[in-house]
Amino acid sequence: MFWKTFSTVFTTVFLAEIGDKTQLATLLFAADDKTNLYYVFLGSAAALVAASAIGVFAGAFVGKYVPANVLHYTAGAVFIAIGIWTIVKA
Repeated sequence: MFWKTFSTVFTTVFLAEIGDKTQLATLLFAADDKTNLYYVFLGSAAALVAASAIGVFAGAFVGKYVPANVLHYTAGAVFIAIGIWTIVKA
């Protein structure tokens, strides 16, 4: 069970983050010759861990009160709405 959940979450988050604006911001910080790469890595890793922790705790809290299928449909509808909004704005 651990490996199935771990690999699914890792793959999903990893693919979502590739080319994301946060990765591009990290790239820009690392491109500065005067910046310590270890500090950039530690700062960006800590930020991702903190954001993920918020997501886990918020999901656990909401999951106690809202059925999983409602969350799935709502998340899907929000993603579709964001996609439509992005297309219209382009």
